[in-house]
Amino acid sequence: MKRIMSMLLAATTLVPLSLATSAHASSSVPSCIVSLSPTATETLLAIGAGPQVQAVDRDSNYPTKGLPKLRIDALNPSVEAVAGICHVTKTHSATPDLVIISYNANQILEKLTALHVHVVEQDAATSLADVSRQIKALGALTGHVSSSTSLATSLTKQVAALVASIPRHVGKVVTVYYELDPTLYSLTSETFVGSIIKALGMVNVADADSTSGDFGYPQLGVEYLAASSPKIIFLADTKCCSANYTMVAHRNGFSRISAVVHHHVVGLDDDIASRWGPRLGVLVGQLTAALKATLNDGTVWKK
Repeated sequence: MKRIMSMLLAATTLVPLSLATSAHASSSVPSCIVSLSPTATETLLAIGAGPQVQAVDRDSNYPTKGLPKLRIDALNPSVEAVAGICHVTKTHSATPDLVIISYNANQILEKLTALHVHVVEQDAATSLADVSRQIKALGALTGHVSSSTSLATSLTKQVAALVASIPRHVGKVVTVYYELDPTLYSLTSETFVGSIIKALGMVNVADADSTSGDFGYPQLGVEYLAASSPKIIFLADTKCCSANYTMVAHRNGFSRISAVVHHHVVGLDDDIASRWGPRLGVLVGQLTAALKATLNDGTVWKK
């Protein structure tokens, strides 16, 4: 969680731009791209720019085919390593044409800019519209305008359809707890994923127990969660921390929480849950399915 939170908190303190670039920009289609953002990596390969990507960060693991073997530590990047990628791959006679980051670790943006490398910073999206803008921006930068526009449009329609599919549930307040790690870090409606939860009509219990100092990612207490008794628990820590229903049910104070009692503890894929690219529809689909299952479970609403 320390690695996850360092990225989340850093993102909240950066200039809130969905597309910040260095002063240099190439007028030609880049042939040597370095992606230091797992979300950007997924998007680049989805829009057909995969052959142009020569290196990615260590957390880029999707899609499983087509990823370059060269890796860079995005949390502690070496300027020399990034600047020398094209020499190593023999695909380019100079520094990379384009470097994409989501976290300006070690002031990599400023250092690469000083070497006349075109750097684009795409921070964590704040809305679905922001997701669409970032996808289209990558398409424009890499020469894949048509495919990026199609992807952005399709994703927007998919999410809109899922939101519209939620049945009216007057009188049924679906409270949720979204877990980032077993130490009970969560997220509020001020975050991107939190805004999706809100758009689906669910009430996030973290909102009422958060302060401005949490930057949208509060650490909740056992007593608070037990008293809130959320109807659904989403686990976004199944891969990092092996979280599952059994683990949650055996925690002190959790056995009487509604989500545990009625088996509405939903495991999510950590990677999909933390990225805002092409697989966003998968996450929204899982959230929607869990909401519908809870609404249709009569035992949850018995008084």
